[in-house]
This record gives sequence, structure tokens and C-alpha cells, in this order.
Amino acid sequence: MRPIIEFCASNMHHGTDKVMKALEQNPDFDVMEYGCLGNCGQCYMEPYALVNGEIIAAESADALHERILNRIKEIEAMYELLGD
Repeated sequence: MRPIIEFCASNMHHGTDKVMKALEQNPDFDVMEYGCLGNCGQCYMEPYALVNGEIIAAESADALHERILNRIKEIEAMYELLGD
């Protein structure tokens, strides 16, 4: 299962553009950028992205990158346990 990671263009002022570019380097990830993800309050307050539709947020872009990778590992482990 390829994780889908979605970024809001309006959130790039938090440094999420660097996170997005780093994740795009992994051919196992589907990384997308949208003009708006509809989470305007979240977008204004902190760096965030969606991983398979789930909001992942952090206090910094570096912490967001780490949380995204950790969440993907959790999802992959869950799928392994389920045998999918």
C-alpha cells in the first residue's frame, strides 16, 4: 500500500515545502500538493499534512517530517499484521 501524503500550498510558510520535496524523493510515496485542503485554522497555526486522509501536525517542519515517517511506519506495520 502506497501512502498518500497531501500538502496545502497555503501551509508552505511553515516550511512544509522542504518536507514535501524530501518526501517526493521516495518513490514509494504518493505526494501531492493542493491549493487548499480545507483545514484553514490548522493551516494558519502549525505545519501539517494529510497521510491517507489523517491530519498529522507538529510544532515545526522538521518534527512534521518525522511524524509523517513514523505514521507511515505504523500504517505499514498494521497492514503486515493484517496480512494485506
